[in-house]
Amino acid sequence: MEAGVEHQPDKEGRNRRSFLNRLWALLGMIACLEAGWLGTSLLRSRKNRSLHAPSTEPIDAGAVEAFKPGSVTPIPRGQFYLSRLEDGSFLALSKTCTHLGCSVPWDDKQQKFICPCHGSTFDKTGEPLTAPALRPLDYYPLRIENGMVKVFTSRVQSRSSFEPEQAVGI
Repeated sequence: MEAGVEHQPDKEGRNRRSFLNRLWALLGMIACLEAGWLGTSLLRSRKNRSLHAPSTEPIDAGAVEAFKPGSVTPIPRGQFYLSRLEDGSFLALSKTCTHLGCSVPWDDKQQKFICPCHGSTFDKTGEPLTAPALRPLDYYPLRIENGMVKVFTSRVQSRSSFEPEQAVGI
């Protein structure tokens, strides 16, 4: 460079730099909006997780003879599983993992509930088999009337372990 001569960026270079700065600012704002939306969605989803408001009326899960001993049946209307234990008694289990509230599906092949979020597993009674969940799945009170299984989803019961009296026999 010659002494006394200042280098002035040409207009094209300035325009390109200005365009790139605006582009990066726009992309940064979009990323911040997405992160904010994701954060509020995650926080709000725990409150609105249930698709159906709990009813004070019991849900008719079905006839006793429709459930084989040793089976686990999803009951979509009530958002729970009906577990018929080997001794013939029934247990209505919540679909919600006790670790962070994910919905746990029943794996019929492996004969256990497996949380897709963090890998906790539960047996047919809802007892945790593997961490990070430390307590069993919550359960709902149920009653057997006239050969029909009726589940009260308005009263979820927390527990620290499975007790045989939590299951209802015929």
